[in-house]
Formats: sequence, C-alpha cells, structure tokens
Amino acid sequence: MDEPKLSEGDQPRVPSAERRLYVALSVLVAVVLYAVIVPWVDGVDDRLTDFASARQAPSGQWWFGTDSAGRSLFVRIAAALRTSLIVAACAAAVSTVIGVLVGAVSALAGGWVDRVVMRFADTANALPHLLLGIVIVALFRGNAVAVVLSIGLTHWVQVARIVRAESLSLREREYVSAAVLAGATRTHLLLRHLLPAVAPQALIAVVLLLPHAIWHESTLSFLGFGLPPHEPSLGTLLEEARTSLLLGGWWTLVFPAGFLVLTTVAVAVAGSSLRGLLAPPKPSRMPR
Repeated sequence: MDEPKLSEGDQPRVPSAERRLYVALSVLVAVVLYAVIVPWVDGVDDRLTDFASARQAPSGQWWFGTDSAGRSLFVRIAAALRTSLIVAACAAAVSTVIGVLVGAVSALAGGWVDRVVMRFADTANALPHLLLGIVIVALFRGNAVAVVLSIGLTHWVQVARIVRAESLSLREREYVSAAVLAGATRTHLLLRHLLPAVAPQALIAVVLLLPHAIWHESTLSFLGFGLPPHEPSLGTLLEEARTSLLLGGWWTLVFPAGFLVLTTVAVAVAGSSLRGLLAPPKPSRMPR
C-alpha cells in the first residue's frame, strides 16, 4: 500500500531553523573561544605600544596587521570582543530583567497601575535611545557600569510589552483562576505562575537584545562616550581606525568591523531560529 501523504498543514517542521541555529551557535562558539583563548595564550598586555611596528599590513607575523601604536590587531580584536560581549550580555540581562518585571507586575496589577506603567513605557520608547544613552554615560564617562545601564535602561520596553501580553493571557487560565480562588496572593501568582511561564520569552529576549547591545556599545565607544580609549572594545578599535584609514591602514577597519558584523549576525540568526523552534506550531489547515 502507498503511504498516506501529509497535507500541507500536516507537514513536519522543516529542520532549517535547527540547521541555522547550529551554524550560528558554531560561529558564536568560535568567536568566544577566539576572544578568550588568544589574549590568554599571548600573555602580552595589549596596551603596550611598539611604534617601530606601527601600521604593519597583514602578514605571516601580523595576521591582522598592527594599529598606529604597533599593537597586534589579532590580539586586540580578541580582547575587544571579550569586552564587548561581556558588556552586551550584562546590558541585555539588565534590560530583560527590567522588562519582565515591569510587564508581569503591570499585567498582574491591572487597572490604573497597568495604564500608568504602559504610558510610561510609551514615553520611554519615544525617547531616542542613543541620545538618552549618551546622557547616562556622560555622567560617568569611561565607566563600564554606566555603559551597561545606558543600554539596559533604554531597551526594556519591547520586552515589557511582550511579557505583559503573555501575562494577560495567562491570567485568564483556569489554573490561575483556581489559585486566586484558593487565596493565592499576587506575589505567589507572580513567582509561581507568571514568571515561570514567561521564562522562554525572557530567554529569547536576552538573545535578541545582544546584537542591539553590541552595536549600542560600539556606537557609544566610537563616539567617545563609552569605554576609555585604552580599554579595547569593538567601538574603540573602530574609532582608532579613522586616522589609520586615511593613511592607508585599511586592515584597522576591515577586521574589527568584520568581527562586529559576524558576531551580531550570528547572534541575530541564533535568536530568530530559537524563537522559531520555541514557537507553537501553526494549526493545520482544514481540508477543502
């Protein structure tokens, strides 16, 4: 007998999302290993200068060339990636925690509290994120904590909206209604039911916020408002490349920018693939 054919709506999920996730994670693992191992194996302070080797083009001795101070870009980019990834991860975590708490509390409280919180979120979302981040960082220039706060305090609105919508739907579930009838407090509902239910959305939010955080930190450092010049990050390397580029040092821009694009694209692909895998399958079509 011929095997029954599946209709279009009954087709199994194509593993393309899984393949993209594996490829993106492989790239991220390689980038992280490069950022961690190279500075540790090299063992040389990346802030030490050697002007006799300044602006050396990529070669067998200098794989990515050297900058205007004679420092190896192969080592500097690894250290910069480590700094940018740590700052971006901390900023994404701060932003996600704020968004999850605001969204869950707003949905759970309801009434005028919900309306006030959402209007505040709309106001915060209307403000230019970059300008607000510059204002925050300018108060504590050169401080990595200020960079983390400037990103975390300007990127929580979308997370809060998603969590609020999910929490509103969860609040109408039978087991939540039963818990309310049994005398459960709002704190109990928040900790026992709402937060565990929105944990997958929070995980996806952290991953999807990482590219924004990396670009935001790079922009602040490039403009001179982020990390200090002696602290290697992707933004500070791009800022240093402006002068070298005018003198023919194309490698000082190409390699840091290439790793910036590669890292953010890999994180974005991993986040979108993860969201597709965790999303509930679409309902099958009704037969005609």
